Amino acid sequence: MQIAVAGAGLIGRTHIGLIQASDECALSAIVDPAPGAVDIARATGARLYPTLAALFATQRPDGVIVATPNQLHVQNGLECIEAGVAALIEKPIADSVTEGERLCDAAERAGAKLLVGHHRLHSPLLATACAIVEQGTLGRLVSVTGSAMFYKPDSYFDDAPWRRQPGGGPILINLIHEIGNLRALCGEIVAVQAMASSTTRGFPVEDTVAINLRFANGALGTFLLSDTAASPKSWEQTSQENKAYATYPEEDAYVIIGAKGSLAVPTMRLKFYERKEDRSWYKPFKEQTIPLERADPLARQIDHFAAVIRGDAKPLVSGRDGLQNLRVTDAIVEAAKSGRTIEVPLN
Repeated sequence: MQIAVAGAGLIGRTHIGLIQASDECALSAIVDPAPGAVDIARATGARLYPTLAALFATQRPDGVIVATPNQLHVQNGLECIEAGVAALIEKPIADSVTEGERLCDAAERAGAKLLVGHHRLHSPLLATACAIVEQGTLGRLVSVTGSAMFYKPDSYFDDAPWRRQPGGGPILINLIHEIGNLRALCGEIVAVQAMASSTTRGFPVEDTVAINLRFANGALGTFLLSDTAASPKSWEQTSQENKAYATYPEEDAYVIIGAKGSLAVPTMRLKFYERKEDRSWYKPFKEQTIPLERADPLARQIDHFAAVIRGDAKPLVSGRDGLQNLRVTDAIVEAAKSGRTIEVPLN
């Protein structure tokens, strides 16, 4: 598959490297008007275009990975749809729910192949956890507890001062990944409550958030989010999938709890009652650790994109999936501002 990458920033460069390493894809072009993109294109041997319009006027790749700034995602996605080219759009699908709906509607009218880059859904670790839940090993779901607690260094904010302002905090930057995971593990989120604080850093944007979740199946959840917490309890620091982060293999990011048992993720420590009559806090659990396969979710996402283009697979994360993650995140922002319970509409 001939794949072009629009946006040669940090995540765009990551995609470029993964395409070059893939057995399924080849890098056909880079699209970026910034002067620094010239050196990146020269190093890869790919042709460089300033815009998608210029690319499509010259060549039609099999697919485009859209890794441009958030406010350009919809415009770039619509250009791919009009050109009849499959698109993998980095999360979030759009910078607003309304714009996300416009893009999804256009893709559906055109029958376009549109994917969203919630790459954690391509994790074999997450797939294993989802399978255990779906098999009924835990019984009817009761609750989930989760956390994304980590410490962003001062340089993170010095390099991009907008991160100190509303919109630059962990709700809009980090939480959308967690929402995708929680929806995959526990089902649709239908209502949220939240409290946010900026006490630790004192910036105009939140640094810590406590969230309550209600799922369509009746399960309840709690989630703690902070970018100023000296803690290893986050997906990045526990999953061992991104080698840029220190790892703590005995820590967990989520615990999913049912009426028969519980599963800690990503250590995959399972505790359950073998017999219905044994279910009592006086009785011991049977315990086991589920064996794991580990692989780079971003690399698997590239290969999945190729399979979707060929017609061998349906999008694992469709435009509507990406839109629903954005809806939940927006509801949490509203809940934190208003102090009210916010209902989340479904696609």
